[in-house]
Amino acid sequence: MHNKGKIVVTGAAGFIASYLTGVLNNAGYTSLVLVDDFSREDKKNNYQNKEYSELVPRSQFNNWLQDNAASVSFIFHLGARTDTTEMDYEVHRLLNLEYSKEVWNSCVRYHIPLVYASSAATYGNGEYGYKDSHTLVPKLQPLNPYGVSKNEFDKWVLEQSATPPFWAGLKFFNVFGPNEYHKGRMASVIFHAYNSIKKTGGVKLFRSHNPEYKDGEQIRDFIYVKDVADICLWLMNHQPESGLYNVGTGKARTFNDLVNAIFSALNFPPQIEYIDTPIDIRDKYQYYTEADMTRLRSAGYNTSFHSLEDAVAEYVNDYLSSTTYF
Repeated sequence: MHNKGKIVVTGAAGFIASYLTGVLNNAGYTSLVLVDDFSREDKKNNYQNKEYSELVPRSQFNNWLQDNAASVSFIFHLGARTDTTEMDYEVHRLLNLEYSKEVWNSCVRYHIPLVYASSAATYGNGEYGYKDSHTLVPKLQPLNPYGVSKNEFDKWVLEQSATPPFWAGLKFFNVFGPNEYHKGRMASVIFHAYNSIKKTGGVKLFRSHNPEYKDGEQIRDFIYVKDVADICLWLMNHQPESGLYNVGTGKARTFNDLVNAIFSALNFPPQIEYIDTPIDIRDKYQYYTEADMTRLRSAGYNTSFHSLEDAVAEYVNDYLSSTTYF
């Protein structure tokens, strides 16, 4: 596998894709083509120490691919506009939907296997559950333009009769870990909570505005980026049945569990204050997400996931405490 051509990683200056790039390097893959908008200084640390053969600006990638397709053996298309507070759908439509269609069509034309990033945001309020079944996709009602753009691409993909030789759309749940330092408001709760605890000794969590959930007992499927990258690598090497795959742990945990794991990793006494959820996201707030992982497990992926406590301890002690990149 190591010498069979270049592996493309889009979004390579961003969080998950830059981490995956490091994992690919560690596995012996250095003939990597990294694609992104490389203009942001605050993202440089994510890729500057990686081994790769080429950096390609996002705007030039589809042209680059036409000229270089013969040398490409696999594409991880993880680049996207991921800001869930960006309410202009046109921004998401162009970058997440139309751009991804071009990548897909190139993979079809040149017979290149493809893994692309979908999102658990496609599930909306979870009224249909969190099963990565293809029949559910047309019914899903995402809560924001970002989620809509991701679901529109999944819908479009499922309508295509011509496909890459292998493809997988990954519905990422709440991913956390090193290399998300640049994400601002969109960084994981762990990242923000850690910084708050270091600064003030305590942390603020959103109060529950839903009588069925106590404060801090909102539930999410948190998955460590290390597990996400391992799944990506496994899909490239095994290429099971094509389709959509949830990428979570299948074991949802509360926000209280999450911040208690951070206090524990830091040896600080827990100090949690509950504040009102901001009005602009209150009606779009998910109280419960949990990935149904049956499909990926049935496909043969049997590695166990890091527990929340172990993953948080590693993230806090090995990365956050020293702003270390992977």
